[in-house]
Amino acid sequence: MLLDLRSLETSFDLVAPRGDELMDVFYARLFAAAPAVRPLFAGTDLRRQKGMLLGALVLLRKSLRDLDRIVPALREMGARHVRYGARPEHYPVVGEVLIASMAEIAGDDWRPEYTTAWAAAYGIVSAAMLDGAASAEALAA
Repeated sequence: MLLDLRSLETSFDLVAPRGDELMDVFYARLFAAAPAVRPLFAGTDLRRQKGMLLGALVLLRKSLRDLDRIVPALREMGARHVRYGARPEHYPVVGEVLIASMAEIAGDDWRPEYTTAWAAAYGIVSAAMLDGAASAEALAA
């Protein structure tokens, strides 16, 4: 699948300067859209978690032109998320909430093609993470 790199890079660069706000909006939206995931964060330092997610997004932005390079890290992340209680059905809502949060932060500068580009990129990221999660579950069985 070919990614719209220009849209991904341009849109991320729109929201990156407001990264802390993006994380606040994301988690508020996530807990509103999927209250069942809130307990997964019960013992988590949410401020630290926000920093880790933002760091992962920055890494993704830097790696867009060579995603194969970060696929092993994405698989490992997916395997770790199994231990945290993440389930396959959580991934679509996270993607939708992330994209909606980015659009909210960008405001009138957000364009429909950015949503499309991020949906495609998130599909690749979540597929790699789910692959890692499936491998971890198979090893644990």
